[in-house]
Amino acid sequence: MERVCFVGRVRAERLAEYRERHRQVWPEMLAALREAGWRNYSLFLADDGLLVGYLETDDYQAALGRMADSDINKQWQEEMAPYFAELNGRPPDQGFLRVAEVFHLD
Repeated sequence: MERVCFVGRVRAERLAEYRERHRQVWPEMLAALREAGWRNYSLFLADDGLLVGYLETDDYQAALGRMADSDINKQWQEEMAPYFAELNGRPPDQGFLRVAEVFHLD
């Protein structure tokens, strides 16, 4: 099992709207994430726009690939792109910086 942490940056002027969008994630998107192998998935958003994501999966690259093939994910990423800074034309799920794990309690 892989534990994955990633970071991104939400635009300061879009923080409230980003939070609201994630209170109402589409059921089809939630199902696609589960079917792709994403477990224990959480997002954390600081007031300065720092976004930290965490998930567990058997194979992160395979899980990313399954999501990339999903039409619902493509639609979600297109709608989420305007919320993010520093994507350089990439969809949000391809523009995050993965952070290496250096310690785990268990």
